[in-house]
Amino acid sequence: MPRHSRLTFVSLEALYRVPCQDFWARLICKQDIGGEAVADQQTVFLPRERLQKLLDALKATGRHCLGPVERDGTLMFDAITSAEQLPVGVHDVQGPGSYRLQHDDSRRCFAWANGPQALKPLTFAPQETLWRVSRNDDGMRFSPVATEHSGMALIGARACDLAALKLQEKHFLGGEHIDPGFGERRDSLFIVAVDCNHPADTCFCASTGDGPAAKQGFDIAMSELDEGFLLRPGSPAGQAVIDKLTLSAASEAQKKQVADELVLAAQAQTRQLPSDNLRDAIFERQDHPHWAEIAERCLACGNCTAVCPSCFCSSYEARPSLDGKEAEQVRSWDSCFSFEHSNLHGHALRDDIRLRYRQWLTHKLAGWHDQYGRSGCTGCGRCITWCPVGIDLTAEVATLLEGEVT
Repeated sequence: MPRHSRLTFVSLEALYRVPCQDFWARLICKQDIGGEAVADQQTVFLPRERLQKLLDALKATGRHCLGPVERDGTLMFDAITSAEQLPVGVHDVQGPGSYRLQHDDSRRCFAWANGPQALKPLTFAPQETLWRVSRNDDGMRFSPVATEHSGMALIGARACDLAALKLQEKHFLGGEHIDPGFGERRDSLFIVAVDCNHPADTCFCASTGDGPAAKQGFDIAMSELDEGFLLRPGSPAGQAVIDKLTLSAASEAQKKQVADELVLAAQAQTRQLPSDNLRDAIFERQDHPHWAEIAERCLACGNCTAVCPSCFCSSYEARPSLDGKEAEQVRSWDSCFSFEHSNLHGHALRDDIRLRYRQWLTHKLAGWHDQYGRSGCTGCGRCITWCPVGIDLTAEVATLLEGEVT
């Protein structure tokens, strides 16, 4: 991919600036999830008044449904049983360190970008017991802990979060030692993605190549129009659910409207990273004076890592029982911004905020290329929105690069 930001963006536009029929063929001709390829399938139209039928079909698979609901002034995934619980007429207004919801008389229920919660908590548990050990007269006995999960069907996943989920799959399942808890939770999760046609001011998924259209990792993908939804399958399980709905094929006019809205969504994004591969450029600037300037503003609170859909730092704690006969090993989310995270033999390797911010951004945008073949940033913009002091990753990168990436 060309390194210049304009060329990167134009290559995305080239995907969309094709006749509607060709555009739709590229988008849905084949989707791959869990190693199972789905042959070319027909895109169907779900009238808005029949959205409840989709939820009923998902529940009929034995899963309980999760969907976006308005809670505490934001949008969070929670249990839903009715389509009426979805956020109809709700829009988000985001900026650096700023998030609020607005309401109007729109019929759409996915006319927003995202909330603070991605897919990460559903597969990478914020806290879980990995194993237990007990002691008796014969010695010590270690035992695994059954993964706590239940079949879930989530509706409303965004393309940026699906790309982040794929990265987490590489981390937890791609090596020699897989994480069984993550694997079981991922296997039990049925995902209904929704193409994003209302990006926030903090979104930049177009420049990372991960959105706004969902392209991978889903069972069903939906595109929302005023009158209803276009559905396309991404897995055999998703096709089976769609088949139960007995829907008509989507019209060419509906497909064109969806394609046009996705182009506008990409063009509306004002933030961007200047390249999809900043590995060498970032590694070459480890002594740049701008790291110190960022540290003067950064609180090292870890908000950015908590809301990031791909971050996976964790800490481990042994919790013994009061009688000393049993203990459990607990893993919890952690952050490379915490002082203790870099402790080695009682000494912190990164004992100031400058080093911690540098570690986070360098690993995310550079080191991940060596580990996982791509950047760890998928352009969701949450780290910008939920930073208490409004630090903007894209602006900091632009300053670090000083216009040299062309």
